[in-house]
Amino acid sequence: QSIVKRALEAGVADVRLHNFRRFAQDRHHTVDDAPFGGGPGMVLMADPIFRCVEHLRQEVPEAPLIYLSPKGEVLTQRLAGELALMPSLMLLCGRYEGVDQRVVDHLVEREISVGDYVLSGGEPAAMILLDALIRLLPGALGDEASTQEESFSEGVLEYPQYTRPAEYRGWRVPEVLLSGNHELIRRWRRESARRETQSKRPDLFGAQVRMEASHE
Repeated sequence: QSIVKRALEAGVADVRLHNFRRFAQDRHHTVDDAPFGGGPGMVLMADPIFRCVEHLRQEVPEAPLIYLSPKGEVLTQRLAGELALMPSLMLLCGRYEGVDQRVVDHLVEREISVGDYVLSGGEPAAMILLDALIRLLPGALGDEASTQEESFSEGVLEYPQYTRPAEYRGWRVPEVLLSGNHELIRRWRRESARRETQSKRPDLFGAQVRMEASHE
């Protein structure tokens, strides 16, 4: 059973889906139209989205509207932690060529991207964002310390993990992990995390070094 499913069943989080087609004003429930100026694809219309969000804000007036967009700031662990502190959020999933810019200019509070690539719709991006947020909520994980030691939580990647057996096909687990010395294990994990980050994500390592230097 997934962490998100357990969290939802336990009442740690509550996720509700709303189809803004219900707020379209014509009998065909039209929510998209061709872009002004020509071009391929369709654009989601402003009116159904405005009506939907305004209706939802009667229930959660404080919830900021986040638009999942490749133009937005890239989702990071730090941003996920910031959003997880908010009591409620509204996520807007785009389609086709996106939404009418007036939605972005006058309704959306924040645009967030899950990476520098294009998806067919905002739904997969919303699922990624929800997963990242929900697991940070108190009670979502069995061990609250888990989120503190994961990759990106301290600006570096997570240290390597091993489990039984201690030797497999001639490959041994580092002896320090079998020593029972918690201080040595802590140091090994910290240094290993730094090496992993420097090797695999030097961009993160450089940022971490600069951040540490600024605090000295």
